[in-house]
Amino acid sequence: MDNDKDILDVLKEKIVEILNVDPNEITEKTTFIGDLCADSLDVYQIILGVEDALDISLEGEDVETIENVGEAVLLLEKVMEKK
Repeated sequence: MDNDKDILDVLKEKIVEILNVDPNEITEKTTFIGDLCADSLDVYQIILGVEDALDISLEGEDVETIENVGEAVLLLEKVMEKK
């Protein structure tokens, strides 16, 4: 299983679902606030959706420090490795 692809795909899916943006515009360098015009509530909803989809919990992780999609993928990978 390719965790990078799976995690990125799930993250993109949630971003598209919550922010109603074109999935082709989302790369690992895409910033949530600058590029996607997301606010902190949007980011929180995206993270909750990803947690549900991947059956993980980011409780205690540095979610507030995530600025772009790539950073989110790295954090999710770290949590998935602990699972």
